[in-house]
Amino acid sequence: MNQEELIDVAREAILMCIQIAAPVMLVGLAVGVSIALVQALTQIQEITLVFVPKIIAIFLSIFVFFPGFAMAMIAFMDRLADRIVGIG
Repeated sequence: MNQEELIDVAREAILMCIQIAAPVMLVGLAVGVSIALVQALTQIQEITLVFVPKIIAIFLSIFVFFPGFAMAMIAFMDRLADRIVGIG
């Protein structure tokens, strides 16, 4: 494996991490902003009001998006295995 192929694999791995993390992070961001807005409007400053809904929303989004994550990771691993077999 030469340097260009190694950089290409690293780039694909970084893009895969972003592709997998983005939906979960966006759900966490949306829930966090909405809870912060509710806290600002009602002046309720309870610290657990931020964390509990955000954790529940992130776990639910991981549960919902997991089949897509698995398919993307399987496709990436297939491409990587094809490169490894092509080298040998």
